[in-house]
Amino acid sequence: MTFLLALDQGTSSSRAFVVDEAGQVYGRGQEAFDMSFPASGWVEQDPEVLWTTVLSATRSALSAAGLSGADIAAIGITNQRETTLLWERTTGRPVHNAIVWQDRRTAERCAQLRVQGVEPWVRELTGLLLDPYFSATKLAWLLDQDPALRLRAKRGELCFGTVDTFLIYRLTCGRSFVTDPTNASRTLLFDIHKGVWSERLLALFDIPPELLPTVVDSAGQFGEVDSQWFGSPIPVTGVAGDQQAALIGQACIHPGMSKSTYGTGCFVMTNAGLVAPSSANQLLTTVAYRVGGQTTYALEGSIFVAGQAVKWLRDKLRLFADASETEAFCRATGGNTDGVYLVPAFTGLGAPHWRPDARALLTGMTLDTGIAQVVTATIASVVYQTCDLLTAMRADGAPVETLRVDGGMVVNDWLCQFLADMLAVPVQRPRVTETTVLGAAILAAVGNGLFPDLEAASVLWQQEALFTPAMAAADRSAHLAGWQHAVRQALLV
Repeated sequence: MTFLLALDQGTSSSRAFVVDEAGQVYGRGQEAFDMSFPASGWVEQDPEVLWTTVLSATRSALSAAGLSGADIAAIGITNQRETTLLWERTTGRPVHNAIVWQDRRTAERCAQLRVQGVEPWVRELTGLLLDPYFSATKLAWLLDQDPALRLRAKRGELCFGTVDTFLIYRLTCGRSFVTDPTNASRTLLFDIHKGVWSERLLALFDIPPELLPTVVDSAGQFGEVDSQWFGSPIPVTGVAGDQQAALIGQACIHPGMSKSTYGTGCFVMTNAGLVAPSSANQLLTTVAYRVGGQTTYALEGSIFVAGQAVKWLRDKLRLFADASETEAFCRATGGNTDGVYLVPAFTGLGAPHWRPDARALLTGMTLDTGIAQVVTATIASVVYQTCDLLTAMRADGAPVETLRVDGGMVVNDWLCQFLADMLAVPVQRPRVTETTVLGAAILAAVGNGLFPDLEAASVLWQQEALFTPAMAAADRSAHLAGWQHAVRQALLV
């Protein structure tokens, strides 16, 4: 039997899964951690915590499976995207906390660049908008805060990377300084059409090219993990950002197939094939994966806050003890919140609005409003934001006819049914909802030659449940009208 190790370094936890070539899980480990918020809109993580939790989760997974590193054929890595790290080339030691993808500190810089009129050509090269969400302005901020760092960067003494690059650097003891095109395409420094770092973009953001990793195919050779970590050397043969990994794990490998992942944030992605689409509705064009030297593209809508809003209800408002309790509240209201809506713009609004200055709003409350209405409004806000994204995709000529869902939130049957009702399309939930992990394992298997291609590996996807629309059109319209009114209120800042 062949075993693979899938590492999933996320925004709120690091996880590891031991799986076989059929996608069966034999062992898992998970380590949660906290973020820090040094100022309003700033979000950081300790890189050493990211590293140590990955090691701990991996060792737990191996122990749970009763295996050692010698039993693992290959490793696949998936990771939170856009989060920006800077470290010393010789020691691997970070020179600053990781700046998380949710961080808004460079909003003013992005606004200045838009005023300069550079966004059209930036978008043409990268498929992205000028937003603090992406890595380039985060990296530029780090270099601008300390002139000594910029000098060291130009001398080749520092390394920049997204989380995948940092982990591989540490796992290989500095022998591999690499990334894949899915992560590179989220930096605002990568020409997604030519598949290379762009000199023009590097000049715009004043980023020394000496900082950048080598870009290799998503399924390929990323280096060999040093034996000191898990007892034996193990090749890393698959890497993708978490949303692209979920697309692969959902077997959305043909144009028009779509998935939506509900984790800390929510991300809807549609496979666009071999030609990069251009959005007229504030969606992103991104690299879905590159295998065998051939790039497949995707159209993506990004929602910054989904499951994190539930965590806010639990940890800050203390409305319940466990997220699993939310389904009972939703069923108690039947989706009727009596006009209460939550716009979860805790870190701004993503697609299709792209308003980093927006802030969360709970509106429509009366003296009759209780916990059930607030909880239901929070869960429903994730659905309404998904509706906004699918509306934009339809306007861009990419209608979603069926949506495959995954992530921690979709264990909630009420949420899945409300999605089907509000989107007016069937919603498919897979047997394995940990599709980011499955996608990383699939890429590792393809990169290691266990599968000839993604098509052959797509047989691993199986449907667990199907939710079909059952809501009257008038009710759907009333829900959406209330949501749109709430969003307009939130945007009046």
